[in-house]
Amino acid sequence: MVFHNTRSFAQELDRTDPLRHFRDRFFIPEREGNALIYFCGNSLGLQPKAVREAADAELTTWQHLGVEGWFDGETPWLSYHRTCKEALGQIVGAEPVEVCPMNALTVNLHLLLASFYRPTPTKYKILTIAGDFPSDQYALETHAAFRSYPPADAIIEVSPRTDGLIHTSDIQRAIAEHCDSLALIWLSGLNYYTGQVYNMAVIAETARHYGIPVGFDLAHAIGNVPLQLHDWGVDFATWCSYKYLNGGPGAISGIFVHQKHHDRNLPRLAGWWGYQEETRFAMTKGFVPMHGADGWQLSTPNIVALAMHRAALSITAEAGMPQLRRKSEQLTGFLEHVLLEAGFGRSDEAGSLPYQILTPADPNQRGCQLSLLVRDNGKALFDRLASGGLIGDWREPNCIRLAPNPLYNTFDEVWQVGEALGRVSIG
Repeated sequence: MVFHNTRSFAQELDRTDPLRHFRDRFFIPEREGNALIYFCGNSLGLQPKAVREAADAELTTWQHLGVEGWFDGETPWLSYHRTCKEALGQIVGAEPVEVCPMNALTVNLHLLLASFYRPTPTKYKILTIAGDFPSDQYALETHAAFRSYPPADAIIEVSPRTDGLIHTSDIQRAIAEHCDSLALIWLSGLNYYTGQVYNMAVIAETARHYGIPVGFDLAHAIGNVPLQLHDWGVDFATWCSYKYLNGGPGAISGIFVHQKHHDRNLPRLAGWWGYQEETRFAMTKGFVPMHGADGWQLSTPNIVALAMHRAALSITAEAGMPQLRRKSEQLTGFLEHVLLEAGFGRSDEAGSLPYQILTPADPNQRGCQLSLLVRDNGKALFDRLASGGLIGDWREPNCIRLAPNPLYNTFDEVWQVGEALGRVSIG
């Protein structure tokens, strides 16, 4: 698409947008009666109007049925998680049996590492990327240390090049170089800081070639970029649902475990909700897991949170990832266009640009997010934008993250962001 930095062009794109009606299904934050421009869905998605009704429905069930709500009512709580599996599978490219909504992301990461990180005296190392999200770093460190391997020795990090990005070939090269000592590969599918999407299909294929389990943190990828976890042969993954899936603050996480592992006797940290549902209440010794990803469940689920998750999830599933991706590429492409016209530049190896777009220009290597490096007084610029009604996200030491979400953001909002940044004195 050829972009034009005019408001009439942006408004015409909005008028012909086939997903424009989805904006009406969200509450848009306001300040003094004026709608804010909310480009922070990569941190916390907006509230769908349907979630209050969904939560109230389960509160009503609790009110009228009490404990019998587990077995009676329109959607018995005992199997409530199943009502999310079809949509989750559609969004991440998986069979329903391979996914399960449960727990929180870091809890799930620890559970999955207990099953898939199986070090030996000669193969005990973990390959990851430098500067990944802190929870991932801490989880890897503690699992290595728990098994008496010093993290500094056990964890191999692939670092970015001078352009600030990590190239797929660098990851492949590191896998090949360390294949004899690697027990696991774990990294984010989309880098939270740079907005770069890694080629998960190629990474998974390379890992499979060397017989190394591979997993992905999809916190910033799910509901944002196309995923085909089953077909790619990814071994396991987890995510949060409060960003692009709009499930609410601290919303239910989820996991993916590839079907090829379902009949393996994998070690795991077990809990009673992962026990075979048919005989769970017999309360017997000896853990017998449910089939598929459900067998990694631990505790009695939070039904109100699951209800909110299901209501939000259904919106993404209804819009469909192909349609969301198509609009996302246009929104983000238009944002890049207006930023370039506002004086932002692309990566330079010397690192001399005062205003730089760090996220790759290639649409296949990014989702909704553009990360902007502001080398001097970046926080002051961020605060100025926020006071003017633009809600983005600040990351130390010098990064502003902007993420137009195709479910509720508009091209006119993108144009307004360009106008606001164009008023900043650059150079």
